[in-house]
Amino acid sequence: MSKLEDLAERVERLILRHGELQRSLALTEQQLTAVTAERDSLRSRLGAARSRIDALLHRLPAEAAAPASANASDSAGAA
Repeated sequence: MSKLEDLAERVERLILRHGELQRSLALTEQQLTAVTAERDSLRSRLGAARSRIDALLHRLPAEAAAPASANASDSAGAA
């Protein structure tokens, strides 16, 4: 083969590889978009769950939490 034919073959391979890389990049960008949306949804759900837990904690009577911790230390000392 002549140098020109070799060069033409290499250019053709590079063009094909470029197309493959473009398709791969597009797929990766789609996956990134999906994962980012999922992350944002999970963050939102986590924030909502934290808010619900905080609201439930505020509804608990203050004296209900104190005896529970005192009982835990009493049973630990008895063991």
